[in-house]
Amino acid sequence: MSIEVKVPNLPESVSDATVAKWHKKPGDAVARDENLVDLETDKVVLEVPAPADGILKDIKADEGETVTEGALLGLLEEGEAPAAGDDKKDTKADKTDGDKSSSATDSDSKPTPAAKAEAKAGQDDLAPSVRRLVGEHGVDPSGVEASGRGGRLTKGDVLAHLKGAGPRPEERVKMSRLRSRIAERMKDAQNTAAILTSFNEVNLQAVMDIRNRYKDDFLKRHDVKLGFMSFFVKACSEALRKHPVVNASIDGDEIVYHGFQDIGIAVSTERGLLVPILRDAHRMGLADIEAAIADYAEQARKGTIKLEDLQGGTFTITNGGVFGSLLSTPLLNMPQSAILGMHAIKERPIAENGQVVIRPMMYIALSYDHRIIDGKDAVQFLVAVKQALEDPARMLLGL
Repeated sequence: MSIEVKVPNLPESVSDATVAKWHKKPGDAVARDENLVDLETDKVVLEVPAPADGILKDIKADEGETVTEGALLGLLEEGEAPAAGDDKKDTKADKTDGDKSSSATDSDSKPTPAAKAEAKAGQDDLAPSVRRLVGEHGVDPSGVEASGRGGRLTKGDVLAHLKGAGPRPEERVKMSRLRSRIAERMKDAQNTAAILTSFNEVNLQAVMDIRNRYKDDFLKRHDVKLGFMSFFVKACSEALRKHPVVNASIDGDEIVYHGFQDIGIAVSTERGLLVPILRDAHRMGLADIEAAIADYAEQARKGTIKLEDLQGGTFTITNGGVFGSLLSTPLLNMPQSAILGMHAIKERPIAENGQVVIRPMMYIALSYDHRIIDGKDAVQFLVAVKQALEDPARMLLGL
């Protein structure tokens, strides 16, 4: 009996999805609840499991197609799949019969180089244009240097091989739904807000001393590592309390002052940048913050994070320092009015009590919407963050 595989219920506010990747092809055996296909929305990837044991009979929506809720993705023939040993036996029998029937007619003819290359290309799962090119010129794909994504052979690779020149590869890849959405939001931020960035630097010696002193006990007690981000979240929460306009947003001709702090933490994934939200961050302890960030980061990289965990937020923190960035001007995460950029920690000489000493220093940047945040508020906010981090004991004690 054939079973229809359909697009499941999509998250609220999501109208459609893109077929990202089929994990099975027609004729493949599948087990109940095994992931058949990935659907990509603007934020998350949805897995569509097999509704029963059987064989994938047909694919009705190819990779790259846009589908809506309830749309037909494919057909599954319910039932137990043939055992692997039976398949091999049948294949061997077919090959033997084929050899006997063709030996009399094909003994005087041999495959041309082009035919051999064509067969080889088919086995390598080449793009149609590449398959035609290697077939026409009798090129063995295994002897051509591949430069495409994932080690795939491109048309440019084959042409360069034929000319005997160095490769000049080009590959066109359609933007993913997430990348398109990121591009749209970034451009919207530039076109809408009057973005300005202010900078300061922070001496992180006191934070590092606390981490080095208590990190082992912290890990044993809370089963999570004590990182830098929790200190920055706490410092920003304190600064947002003192300067509420930085936590505000614009709605039409009104300024919305939020009486809570939902802080987004930018997480880089293979699919692009995601910003999960720490709800009521001002009420969270260091252990709660670290645990939530670690959990969100894992979900984001696996593509299992929920859409509601990415929506909302009143302020964002992004850490380019993990990639080595020394200084940057982060873009706003609209409709928020400010974002804090963290950067790499570098040991630098500074003046301290009349003496030149070496300290672990970090540049911090605040990009803000100058339509509602004045320069004074932005600078004072950064100073408040700096003071909280340079004297974390006062911050943690609520002084």
